[in-house]
Amino acid sequence: MEKRIRVLHVLGGMGRGGAETMAMNIYRSIDRSKVQFDFVVHTDSECDYDKEIVELGGIIHRIPRYKGTNHLAYRKAWHKFFQDNSDYAIIHGHVRSTASIYLGIAKKYGLITIAHSHNTSSGAGFSAFVKNSFQYRIRFIADYLFACSLSAGKWLFGENACIKSNFILLKNAIDTKKFKYNPDTRVAKRDELGLVDKFVIGHVGRFHEQKNHTFIVDIFKGIKEKKSNAVLLLIGEGELKKDIEKKVENLELTDSVIFTGIRSDIPELLQSMDLFLFPSLHEGLPVTLIETQAAGLPSLVADTVTKEVQLTNMVKYLPLDSQIDNWVSEALKYGNKNDRDTDTSKDLIKAGYDIETGAKWYEEFVIKKMEDSKIV
Repeated sequence: MEKRIRVLHVLGGMGRGGAETMAMNIYRSIDRSKVQFDFVVHTDSECDYDKEIVELGGIIHRIPRYKGTNHLAYRKAWHKFFQDNSDYAIIHGHVRSTASIYLGIAKKYGLITIAHSHNTSSGAGFSAFVKNSFQYRIRFIADYLFACSLSAGKWLFGENACIKSNFILLKNAIDTKKFKYNPDTRVAKRDELGLVDKFVIGHVGRFHEQKNHTFIVDIFKGIKEKKSNAVLLLIGEGELKKDIEKKVENLELTDSVIFTGIRSDIPELLQSMDLFLFPSLHEGLPVTLIETQAAGLPSLVADTVTKEVQLTNMVKYLPLDSQIDNWVSEALKYGNKNDRDTDTSKDLIKAGYDIETGAKWYEEFVIKKMEDSKIV
């Protein structure tokens, strides 16, 4: 190839969320002499992955966040962007709320457009109503419809769209070698965090209503009442963190709950845990649960999460609306074993969730679409 293909990814910001992590996993693993990722973000703040993006040769562009009142200014900003950056031929949109706007504009400038569904709900309230109204048109605008799961695809694009040839399930692949269970890593991390002889329950996720942290704390309270050596690790940041910290304080659990903040050592932290709680209100196909399974970590997951993520016997579903006591009873079944020796990484590879396979597919997809467009 004469020059690298630069693919433009559109996200809110490059923090350690599921969509962002998925994009970064591919970015690290593709042949960057052939395909290079650049990013448009909707924030002026520096995010977790920004430095790494630049180190890998990527460019971060910034567009003002859409507020409704700046509709015309938002459109104008995108027009100016494409006028000033004419070397992009493919745009991959992960921000669904305004995808009908920026993908529609991108098509006018001749770009191949990809819309990607990572979730199964916009939440509730007026803001969700507005998002859903904007989102409906995406299925008619984008050239290709990507989704992390079939349920995420049906939710955003509709059932009919998911049987067409331009609909593609792109698996949330990970570096399985990085997450493979290692008993020495487990011992070292538990020792570092002061978790020796503890029953360690964990969660990784942004402090947002969707992740249901308040329910996690309620479950942990019940566990703690029956198992005094229980400890809860809450990994992440977010707008509701202070509320959850206050709840932990009110329940007198401060000494047993560790708020780690954003961490770059997620593989090691998963090794240190005995059980993972994931009672989300809604999800697409969470990367986190691919990671926990690769690490051989048992997970209790709400039935609101797609069954497509159950790739091993490490995932146990429970009804989200069941009594807290049911979650507590199930969790306590994992409390008598302070070690594990399960290697499930091979199951993830067999299911196609290893990043080497995923990145190669993406690379070949991009190259072929460019070649096809030149023929046309």
